[in-house]
Amino acid sequence: MSTAHDFDFFHGDWQVAHRRRTDFLDPDSDWEEFTGSSRCWSLFDGAANIDEIDMPRLGSKGLTLRLFDRETKQWSLSWSSSRSGKLFPPVLGRFEGERGAFHGDDTHDGKDVRVRFVWSGISATTARWEQAFSPDEGESWLTNWVMEFTRASGTPAG
Repeated sequence: MSTAHDFDFFHGDWQVAHRRRTDFLDPDSDWEEFTGSSRCWSLFDGAANIDEIDMPRLGSKGLTLRLFDRETKQWSLSWSSSRSGKLFPPVLGRFEGERGAFHGDDTHDGKDVRVRFVWSGISATTARWEQAFSPDEGESWLTNWVMEFTRASGTPAG
């Protein structure tokens, strides 16, 4: 069952290896790879956090706000890009065991999509995030962005 401390592992500084499709909805599109860095800090005694990710290759930064709903025991994750300054619709979900799955609705290039974020491979020094889109209400999924996080050297966990 999810708790207000599910994302405690993510607090601190990280190096990030990105791998993302050049077209988020085309399974035949190429993958591009680049590096970045991320910093996450805790709010509300662990029941919320914010991370900012720097992606120099894209010329932008991203921000994720995560909030734990104590009644539903679910997290909402909301993303924003420095390019737009807009907050995208949240994905909702929870951790079960060592894996967190979060789903929501959005649009991409004018098309309605279901969105899935998955957190896995979590340890004191590593974590994996992946994003997938479904143009068919969740019948099929196309993973279009993967981030492999490695704790920045000299930075304590949590």
